[in-house]
Amino acid sequence: MNWIAIAALNLASAVALGAFGAHGLKSVANPEQLAWWQTGTLYFFFHALGLLLIGVLIKYFGFNQLPAWLLQVGIILFAGSLYLMALGAPRWFGAITPMGGLFMIAGWVCLAIVAFKNN
Repeated sequence: MNWIAIAALNLASAVALGAFGAHGLKSVANPEQLAWWQTGTLYFFFHALGLLLIGVLIKYFGFNQLPAWLLQVGIILFAGSLYLMALGAPRWFGAITPMGGLFMIAGWVCLAIVAFKNN
């Protein structure tokens, strides 16, 4: 899996979605929806950058891919659920958001374990 390319696509998507939220949603969304969008974009961006770093570690240092998979699933669940709610999906989608956060945390913990093992 080319995690550097996936991270680059995530970063491009984060920029596009952030711009859409700032310009396209501003006139139609309420403050709570805008806050969900901003939170989703913020976490999307930071974790996409983390995924880029992990992609470099995988490609050049032979790190295990599991942290990348966990982060990618976390991004989709966390940011995706917030984006859907901001676009009008039922509030129960908010129950998915913490699962995405858990995947992100698991990805970072997994990276730490892999890094300790590669030391």
